[in-house]
Amino acid sequence: MPEAADNEFWKNLQPIRNSLKPDAQPEVYLSQVATDDDRYYVPFTETVGSRPLWINVKDNSWADILRAKEAGLVNRHYHPHEVFAYTISGKWGYLERPWTARAGDFVYESPGEGHTLVAYESDEPMKAFFIVKGPLIWLDENGEPDGYFDVHDYIELCRTHYEKVGIGAEYVDSLFR
Repeated sequence: MPEAADNEFWKNLQPIRNSLKPDAQPEVYLSQVATDDDRYYVPFTETVGSRPLWINVKDNSWADILRAKEAGLVNRHYHPHEVFAYTISGKWGYLERPWTARAGDFVYESPGEGHTLVAYESDEPMKAFFIVKGPLIWLDENGEPDGYFDVHDYIELCRTHYEKVGIGAEYVDSLFR
């Protein structure tokens, strides 16, 4: 039950009974997801961490908070599917694009886009909420495919990290929907 209403016009409205269909899973609710607690950020590269928020194995997709506490880099990669991003703090961009994302900025990445994600030095860490659909195809310095990273790789990376930092590998399972 959410907090009690005070003067809201809907304060006497009753919640739906049996609001979940028989086979439905409840939502994933995580409080304060853009935390500064390092344990929740799985090292994605040497300079960038990822906090998983939701994982969908069936569709090879996930949502996360990407964070760089200082200048950071996610290697060159290509997306065969769309990606959505909302900047929470700091500054980031793609070497191949003419913009720099700052707090409050939204980015939609069309399928078929290759880029090099960089985080800039800033007064605040770079934190951005991403929804990633499909794998990342790693690219070499010539833009040619050089490996991939999909939801299964992401799950293994997260499980290993969470076991190592004491949160427990099973924490990742609570994010599956």
